[in-house]
Amino acid sequence: MDTGILLLFIGLGGVIAGVFFGVGFFVRKIFAERLIRTAESKAREILVNAKREAEDTVKKADKEAKQYLFKIQSEFDTKVAEERRRLENLEKVLSHKEGQIDQKVDLIEKREKEALYRLQEAVSKEKIVIDRERETEKLLQAQREALKKISNINAEEAKREFLKRLEIDMRADSSKIIREIEKEAHELADQKAKKILSLAIQRAAAAHTIESTVTAVALPNEEMKGRIIGKDGKNIRTFETLTGVDLVIDETPNQVTLSAFDGVRREVARLSLEELVKDGRIQPARIEEVVQKTKRNMENVLKEEGEKAISEVGLSNVHPEIVKLLGRLRYRSSYGQNVLDHSIEVAFIMNVIAGEMKIDPVLARRAGLLHDLGKAVSSDVEGPHALIGGELARRYGEHPDVIHAVEAHHEDIEMKSYWPMLVQAADAVSAARPGARRESFETYIKRLTSLEEIADKHPGVEKSYAIQAGRELRVVVRPDKVPEDTLPALAREITKKIQENLTFPGQIKVVVIRETRVEDVAK
Repeated sequence: MDTGILLLFIGLGGVIAGVFFGVGFFVRKIFAERLIRTAESKAREILVNAKREAEDTVKKADKEAKQYLFKIQSEFDTKVAEERRRLENLEKVLSHKEGQIDQKVDLIEKREKEALYRLQEAVSKEKIVIDRERETEKLLQAQREALKKISNINAEEAKREFLKRLEIDMRADSSKIIREIEKEAHELADQKAKKILSLAIQRAAAAHTIESTVTAVALPNEEMKGRIIGKDGKNIRTFETLTGVDLVIDETPNQVTLSAFDGVRREVARLSLEELVKDGRIQPARIEEVVQKTKRNMENVLKEEGEKAISEVGLSNVHPEIVKLLGRLRYRSSYGQNVLDHSIEVAFIMNVIAGEMKIDPVLARRAGLLHDLGKAVSSDVEGPHALIGGELARRYGEHPDVIHAVEAHHEDIEMKSYWPMLVQAADAVSAARPGARRESFETYIKRLTSLEEIADKHPGVEKSYAIQAGRELRVVVRPDKVPEDTLPALAREITKKIQENLTFPGQIKVVVIRETRVEDVAK
């Protein structure tokens, strides 16, 4: 019984154990499968993440590679563009220089043609002169034969007598013709004569004009020259048109030159060009904007310079237009001497003279300061600067004595009071003193000596005197050697020699003096 129960329990336990074993096996199998699925899921997730990271890495590497290539390409394009701009600027400079060279070649060819034409003309004239000499010789021979027939004098005496009479007749005829021409010119062409005289003065002072009418402007680099020229030369043409100044671009490194007779225009051009170079934007519209702005500012500068001069001299109630004209004289020079500084100095000298002579010092200073006022506009108006200055002073209501002093201080009109004489003296003192102008004392003395020597070489001249710092040459002739009717011809001949042999500023008046003297001795 007990054994049966035991076996029953043992069998039951075995069944239960088998059931538990099967359940456990089944549970383990399910857990293992779940673990396997979890592991596979994680493996797939890891694989997906790895693939995604690999793709991201590849994309990132591709992006970085593209950025690097783009950077290299951009740097390369920038360098290529810079090199292209540099080559374009060089091409513009070379094209501009080529144009200048072509102009110079054309000018040289033109001058060669003119020289050849003049040579041919000279040869033709020489032939005519030779033919006329032959005709004259024939006439002289016929005259000598005629004289031999009607006179007992020999050939040499007849020749001297004939030449003497011929010389007298020719001098008389030439003097008569000169007087007639001068009278006709004064009556019918006074304005034209003034223009010719002004042009002659400017031509005689050409060497000085070259020195005082150019301004150099520094550039940061050679590339800037091409930018100043612009495409097809548009920039440089616009600049020259707006400023009225020639812009010269040559081989001088990092520099261009501004050339103009008008100092104010040249200063406007200099300031405008410096502003454009500093700004870097060089194009026609920008050039026009900068030039107009600089011109407006320049009006204020001229006014300030004029007011400063007036204040320094101690004057008041000066017309605003005269103030601006005085300011313009700051940019005008003569032999390196600034015209405004010279005018101020003349005013001070006039003040001293007025104090010594007990005359109105205010009028004296006013006349001295305004005596060269015409030089402010002499490049735009025809005629001597003294007459131009007198007209300006009259227009703006100056005192009559001041007006007369201004327009007569170079004796362009007759002096009717002592005021122009005093201004003339003060002007000569300021202009002629050593160190006032670029001309040295030795050069100054040499110029005056040369002036007197030119006159002394003419037959019949007793003595010549250069006065007023070389502005006037007085020539004293012997009355027994020089007939009165030949004086105009002699003055004209001396003037021509001065123009051909000397370079001088302004104008030189030649005065020929012939006095008749009678002497007797009381015993």
